[in-house]
Amino acid sequence: MPLTQKIADDLKQAMKERSEPKLSTLRMLKSELQKLQADKGRSFEITDDDVYSVIKRLIKQRKEAAEQYAAGGAADRAKSELAEIEILEPYLPKQMDDSQLEKIISDAAAEINASSPKDMGKLMKAVMPKLAGQADGSRVKDKVIAFLNR
Repeated sequence: MPLTQKIADDLKQAMKERSEPKLSTLRMLKSELQKLQADKGRSFEITDDDVYSVIKRLIKQRKEAAEQYAAGGAADRAKSELAEIEILEPYLPKQMDDSQLEKIISDAAAEINASSPKDMGKLMKAVMPKLAGQADGSRVKDKVIAFLNR
């Protein structure tokens, strides 16, 4: 089942359950997907990878907003943003654990002979396609830096 269909089904279920936080979050996600469809054209088929990139962008926005609300003393708004993140995260692929990530980084470094911090760009370029969305970019960056600084 395509991810867009799962989101639509979950949206219907949230309507039936009258689950307001989930309903509003899924409506926002569906709206963003409709914008993507409109931008790309009617014949464009939205893939799961497209949906993942939209969800990641929305989660990043929510995290930034939560930090700003918390810094501004609006704890209830920050809590609301974090709740939306919890609703969106299950639609992303399962995240890779640290040992798997470190092995992929190590293997990629061996392939391209990356050994110093100046090779970071090359190593990131080699590692990211192998992860297929299973690890956050900032987490990968931190692991690559740690690997190259050994």
